[in-house]
Amino acid sequence: MKNILSNRYALIITTLIIGVIVGWVFNSFTHQPITTSSHQSINTSEVWTCSMHPSVRQSEPGKCPICGMDLIPLGDDGGEDIEGVQMSETAMKLANIQTTIVGVGNQQKEIRLNGKVVVDERKRSSQSAHIPGRIEQLLVNFTGEFVSKGQTIAQIYSPELVTAQQELFEAQKIKDDQPVLFNAAKEKLKNWKLTDKQIESILASGKPQERFPLIADVSGIVMDRKVNVGDYVMRGAPIYDVTDLSSVWVLFDVYESDLPWIKKNDLIEFTVQSLPGEVFKQRISFIDPVLNSTTRVTTARVELSNPGMKLKPEMFTSGVVKSGTASNKDLTIPKSAVMWTGERSIVYIKKTNDNGVSFQLQEVVLGPSLGDAYVVKEGLSSGTEIVTNGTFTIDAAAQLAGKPSMMNTEGGAAMTGHSHGESKPASSDHSGHQMGSATEVHEDFKKQLNNLLAPYLTMKDAFVKTNAAEAAKGADAFSSSLQKVDMKLLKGDTHTAWMQILEPLQSATVAIAKGTDVESQRSSFSTLSDNYVNAIQLFGVSGLDAYYQFCPMAFNNKGAYWISKEKQISNPYFGDKMLRCGVTKSELD
Repeated sequence: MKNILSNRYALIITTLIIGVIVGWVFNSFTHQPITTSSHQSINTSEVWTCSMHPSVRQSEPGKCPICGMDLIPLGDDGGEDIEGVQMSETAMKLANIQTTIVGVGNQQKEIRLNGKVVVDERKRSSQSAHIPGRIEQLLVNFTGEFVSKGQTIAQIYSPELVTAQQELFEAQKIKDDQPVLFNAAKEKLKNWKLTDKQIESILASGKPQERFPLIADVSGIVMDRKVNVGDYVMRGAPIYDVTDLSSVWVLFDVYESDLPWIKKNDLIEFTVQSLPGEVFKQRISFIDPVLNSTTRVTTARVELSNPGMKLKPEMFTSGVVKSGTASNKDLTIPKSAVMWTGERSIVYIKKTNDNGVSFQLQEVVLGPSLGDAYVVKEGLSSGTEIVTNGTFTIDAAAQLAGKPSMMNTEGGAAMTGHSHGESKPASSDHSGHQMGSATEVHEDFKKQLNNLLAPYLTMKDAFVKTNAAEAAKGADAFSSSLQKVDMKLLKGDTHTAWMQILEPLQSATVAIAKGTDVESQRSSFSTLSDNYVNAIQLFGVSGLDAYYQFCPMAFNNKGAYWISKEKQISNPYFGDKMLRCGVTKSELD
């Protein structure tokens, strides 16, 4: 009985072992193709990554788990386009890629000029004393008083004139015998600007007149009083400086870079700060042919009649000239299409073929700035399709794929960090990285950038005083405010643009905070200023109520910028050595 049971257990165990082996073999053959198919599906699907953190890889779009930035498609070139970056239609829509066709544009530029009202130099005059003597009385006692031609403005006692009158009386006695002598005596008095009526009055009185009135030769405003009562003046000595303000000049500062756009007879529209709501229109009558060697500025003059003298010297004005070049044959492209590295300007060209859509980097040579556009001198031809929105996204994908990009024209290894270099201020003619995106920037982010201004000004004031220790403290405060700027409030190109500005801002701030040599700190302050102004312009920061200023002589005449709360120049790069060296480029509203 025991043998029978043992045989049955052995048979059952043997059957189970055989079943397991058969099942394993069957499953191996049936499931192997499924595993292979699944693996192939993963390899051919689109991979999404972060342009700032290339190690991130996901199979679907989303946010970067490190910085919160929108992921971009890594793309698959398929070995067809060595230089370009291929993108699917879905990827382009998600990245909001927009393009435009290059063509000949209207080369008109709006040039904003600042100036002030000044005296018409042709209507300045000196009221001089025609009679030598002592000032007995001044009837015009202060500057700013209006005088009319023919008005008595002073009384003069003149011993010489008393003697000349006595000579006239003596000549009168013998005028019948010596008429020539009598006439000569009268002419002597006329040389002292006495009128025939005054001479006849003297002859009628029969005795010398001791005090004589000084008569105004011109009408105008007394700008300067030269004498006091009791002063002795020589003949021809100035008593008052008088200016006729019935017409004035308005002198506008024209920077060297704007000179090609400004011509004589151009129409300028301008406003005066003290006359809100009133717009003046006038032709430019003269452009100074000499450039100021320090400020690199010349002046454009407007002549204006001034009824009621409402325009007063030293009033500030702001004007706009709409001007074009002599040729309208050059190509123009939107500024949003251009990426600027400090040395080169590049755009991305869209190419379509049987393999799909790709984008290829193209270096261009830019001509004058036209407000929202550039003239292109070299690098593009009419009809070429270029990217105007989403350029940073494409450039980031090119860097990740090892293709030629903004920072690496030769291609090669993918970007592994924030090696973007330094950016320059995005002002009228100093354009920095241009955001190829119309994405609206979060208002909280703008406020956070605005909050950087206070510690920035602390640093600036410390450099004006050439105080390295105070500058370092200001840098610490700036660093604290910079850490509070939330990059997750930005999306798309705006996020990328901020990441490119952030690194040089942080590096410059650390260098100032740890530095002890004020000249080295000033060099870092220049870098910090450039990038902070770049951020202000790129992200549309407002409410600053500050001025953007420039010193052309800083750093061996290379020039440097800074921001100030006051329009009067206080140079942070020279301090007391050249405190007033510089010029206000624009206002940061």
